[in-house]
Amino acid sequence: MSDLEEQDRPDSPGSGLSDRSKDPPCFSNEPGPSVTKVTGRECTAAPDGHKATGPSMSETDLDVSEDRREDQLSPDGPGPSTSETDLHVSEDRREDQLSPDGPEKLNQQIVFGDPNTNDTVHFTPELLNKCGQTSYRFRCPGPGVFQCALTGLVFVMTEGAELLYNTVQWDESLLQSAGRMAAGPLYDIKCSEEAAVCQLHLPHCEIIDAPLPDGLLSVVHLTDDGMSILELLQITDTHVVVNVPHLSVFGLIWDVLTRLWTIPVSGQVLLFLRQPNPATQRQKLNMLLLPRNIPLDTVKAQHQQSRNIQVPATCRLIKGQSYTVQCPQAVKIQPRKADFELEFGPNYHPTFELRLPINTPEVTLRVQDEEQSIWEHDVDLIGPAEVNPQRDVSEDSVPAEDSDPPEDKLLLVRSQIVKRVSDPVLNQLLDNLLEHGVITDEEMQSVRTQGRADKARDVIDTVRRKGRAASSVLISALCELDPVLSRELRLI
Repeated sequence: MSDLEEQDRPDSPGSGLSDRSKDPPCFSNEPGPSVTKVTGRECTAAPDGHKATGPSMSETDLDVSEDRREDQLSPDGPGPSTSETDLHVSEDRREDQLSPDGPEKLNQQIVFGDPNTNDTVHFTPELLNKCGQTSYRFRCPGPGVFQCALTGLVFVMTEGAELLYNTVQWDESLLQSAGRMAAGPLYDIKCSEEAAVCQLHLPHCEIIDAPLPDGLLSVVHLTDDGMSILELLQITDTHVVVNVPHLSVFGLIWDVLTRLWTIPVSGQVLLFLRQPNPATQRQKLNMLLLPRNIPLDTVKAQHQQSRNIQVPATCRLIKGQSYTVQCPQAVKIQPRKADFELEFGPNYHPTFELRLPINTPEVTLRVQDEEQSIWEHDVDLIGPAEVNPQRDVSEDSVPAEDSDPPEDKLLLVRSQIVKRVSDPVLNQLLDNLLEHGVITDEEMQSVRTQGRADKARDVIDTVRRKGRAASSVLISALCELDPVLSRELRLI
């Protein structure tokens, strides 16, 4: 058990958040992965050309009268409360944040970086499942910019520390009392070193074709003292950047009066195929229309009896707009039309259900609004061949349709895997390779003692030398353990 034991915390504000502190996972004192270090750079203010798109919210913007607060946020009123003190809405003071102008915190800050640059370390966190709640855990080896491959969150760290985070449910009544609505998932973030996280980048779903209106997007910070709005440092094409005063619950919100709802958001089309029903000779294909900043892993956790079919998912969706689905191969599609709602959990139900003849190999899907098609794709429903579960690795485990030998594929992406694969994924790969007889106990123990990059090199080179079948097993295992990296490397 680590010396840094997680402190018990009272329920966070709002009834929707009241369960987040019950039986939380403990921080681990296991050594963290060795990741490519990022050169830390100090700054005193946002650099030129990085001026925040959204200015700080003024007291006028956040004006909530005392009478209104008592009616909506009092424990005796319709709004939720978890303490005897009424929740209040206020703007965090700059001195409560890691202010660039504060001399005491100047040496703690790292300039916020674009998560799409080479300065960012992409990692796949360890998944923890407890009582149906998925949490993410990752140990940052030192200062730098770290982006989670599953959630899109970016953490700017001043020192090495262990991160533990998960999504929690929004309290809509709490937001409505402040004239706001959820613009993304709500994250409860903990860290073994409280001051280690100095900045946070939260993914948004806005389409930045032009400068956003002032005050459109904000970051809410929920603590035991109430709800406060953080000053924005920057809005990029994909993220909103804020300084972190102290860790608790963070989420993106919209100003309901500023957001023009006829303007689309960046959305995603997710597909989940159910198992065939022999009795009816049918199988169901579920389609979900969601904002792009909802993590796929969160949705998959609610559809564990279905297989996620990976397709180019990006589309543009308008809140309240009616959409229909066209599929010539479908026996039935229901409902006939559905309105797109901007919802961020806790449940992600199918928007459309398509009933198909059993063993349908391929379908053509088209999503349309009232005037035009907004997404179209030919979808292969036949899943990839399963890896032979026997310890003996034979040539039969290699997909016959592969035109390029698997060992050549590994060689082509070797440098990128070495640079980007995380240590937890490498350890799971070793277990998988040992289970399937690709490597021996001695080989696994020899590789485990090395650093992350050297470990990745040895795994790839050892498996490549064993031939086509072994290389195919490694590729299949990597695609399962780190689908984000595998897609980017075109292994899927």
